[in-house]
Amino acid sequence: AEWVPVDGLVEEFRAVKTDSEIELLRKAFEITNAAFDRVAPTIEAGQTEHEIAWKIHVAFVELGAEGPSFPTIVAAGTHAARPHHEPGERVIREGEPIVIDMGARYKGYCADLTRTVWVGEPGEKLREIYPIVAQAVEEVLERVQPGMTGREMDAVARTYIAERGYGREFSHSLGHGVGVRVHEAPSASTASTDVLRAGNVITVEPGIYLPEWGGVRVEDVVLITEDGIEVLTS
Repeated sequence: AEWVPVDGLVEEFRAVKTDSEIELLRKAFEITNAAFDRVAPTIEAGQTEHEIAWKIHVAFVELGAEGPSFPTIVAAGTHAARPHHEPGERVIREGEPIVIDMGARYKGYCADLTRTVWVGEPGEKLREIYPIVAQAVEEVLERVQPGMTGREMDAVARTYIAERGYGREFSHSLGHGVGVRVHEAPSASTASTDVLRAGNVITVEPGIYLPEWGGVRVEDVVLITEDGIEVLTS
């Protein structure tokens, strides 16, 4: 017998979802969207990051999920400059960015959604940065299609943000596949040679992070189809 390396073989199969997998993912995103819509209007100044994360967890379960597909991120104020912040006892204040990164797990399949919200009137820096990040998402959604590489997809958002003076502050890759794991193939990064195919489910999540102030991240997730995309996030 001879051992033959097959690195990436299973991951490549997983990258293209079957019709039944797509239905399970749609349900996971339906629950995630509904949980956000339930919890976001209840956020108030004086609450802690941890309180909000727990409300999201409860909403997932009440709406039919097994639970979260990853530890929910609630990052307020300067904590929002940390893409992978763990929520704690930091109290929400009016006008500051609150980055919420969340996803439900439904019958083994993961969702992923990021929104940046605020209580009351947004501060001056938030008024400047939020529209840049939100429009970077829209730029990708308008252009992404089967046959595009992960590098080309990443470049759409990265170029848009860089042209507005925040290229260095977009410090992570644009996106990743979602399925039975919350991070799987294909990837969208400056180094990715993955080619998008019908059946891929991939995130679009640009961000701008300023350690002395905070950050903004907005994430939508798309299903690549034969002739375009279907947006799974609301």
